[in-house]
Amino acid sequence: MCRKENPMTYQETLQYLFVKTPMFQQVGAKAYKPGLQVTETLDAHLGHPHRNYATIHVAGTNGKGSTAHLIAATLQSAGLRVGLYTSPHLVDFRERIRVNGEPVSEEYVVDFVERERSFFEPLRPSFFEITTAMALRYFADARVDVAVIEVGLGGRLDCTNIISPLLSVITNISLEHTALLGNTLAEIAAEKGGIIKPSTPVVIGERTPETAAVFRRIAEEKGAPLFWADEDDEILDFDKAVQTSGDSFGEEMETYATSRFGQIRCPLTGRCQRLNVRTVLCALRRLPFEGITPAAVAQGFRDVERLTGLRGRWQTVAHRPLTICDVGHNPGGLTLTAARLSDVLAAGKRLHLVFGMAEDKDISTVLGLLPHPAPDHHIYYYWTQASVRRALPADRLKAIAAACGLTGGTAFPDVPAAYAAARSAAAPDDVVFVGGSCFVVADFLGHLQ
Repeated sequence: MCRKENPMTYQETLQYLFVKTPMFQQVGAKAYKPGLQVTETLDAHLGHPHRNYATIHVAGTNGKGSTAHLIAATLQSAGLRVGLYTSPHLVDFRERIRVNGEPVSEEYVVDFVERERSFFEPLRPSFFEITTAMALRYFADARVDVAVIEVGLGGRLDCTNIISPLLSVITNISLEHTALLGNTLAEIAAEKGGIIKPSTPVVIGERTPETAAVFRRIAEEKGAPLFWADEDDEILDFDKAVQTSGDSFGEEMETYATSRFGQIRCPLTGRCQRLNVRTVLCALRRLPFEGITPAAVAQGFRDVERLTGLRGRWQTVAHRPLTICDVGHNPGGLTLTAARLSDVLAAGKRLHLVFGMAEDKDISTVLGLLPHPAPDHHIYYYWTQASVRRALPADRLKAIAAACGLTGGTAFPDVPAAYAAARSAAAPDDVVFVGGSCFVVADFLGHLQ
């Protein structure tokens, strides 16, 4: 098809995608389209591009983004040309689709939409369906050897589930999107376990008795070899990286002694990341690539942020005051974040929390996890809201927080205003934390950029 004389610009293309297609990031459950019919139609139209390269499929409630990035970085260090598809993006749409860490070009995004919109518009696809089709086609055009594909939501009916991977990975299960995925851990596990394919190995990162039974049943039905990361003997020992003094929160690397890969160091620190590392090492052992050597693993883990562009995982963005952001946003993820915030307080630091949430999350449960004011704890809350329609208004968040015992604090209409107030109030030795929602972190990083 010939290009039009006046094609859309990149920003106009993004506006078209964000406005003309239902986007979960903006409208939540209204954008969720269970079923694969539209995706399969798009896939056939584009020539089933994912059949031209190997794939690895990653699902789970928490940690799937970090897990996908660590796998991709290691395979890249092993000499492979690696595609990486993740969501949501934080600052730029192109973060979702990368090859060897480089985002898809603006020109490719514009050309794809311009070329294919006459076909996909009558199908009325969601934003994620179009984006997934674009990613799978781009990886074929870029001639990748392997692509690491992160599930968007759930698994069984997620549009990424058309691939036939070398390996499936499910990081963990906790309660999330209950209106869409189910009200119990077993029901959610059944949805996420839908990525398990016949005769295809699957790695389970964490389990409970309730979820283990589900995964075992699905694997047996599919004839899929099942590997439990918590039974793996790969990690022999680790040294906790985060200290309790100075500006070392989030700055040090975690060091692991492993049985097959030697010593590895990773900038993703904390208990949640130790679980992710265990899952990734278990997964790497089940992949058929010869280049996954101890040297490749060490480089992939050490340089994961540089190699893949990973951001927002207990990320240090400034010093004096030390400023950290994290994308944890559900009870499972924020339980671990809250523990790290408690470490900050235990070190005698004054803590300034810039915090906002999406309105469809378990607000009261999350707020109950956060550090509460106490005589020996100096905590200051700056309640805020992200620039998406799903954001809970800051004044409502403040009111709910007060009912949960988090009294005080001030509501701000947007993330930059809340951060400016926190930074102004913080002394050089204090700690500023920004989080509660991917969208809050996105606004924050976009503001800094």
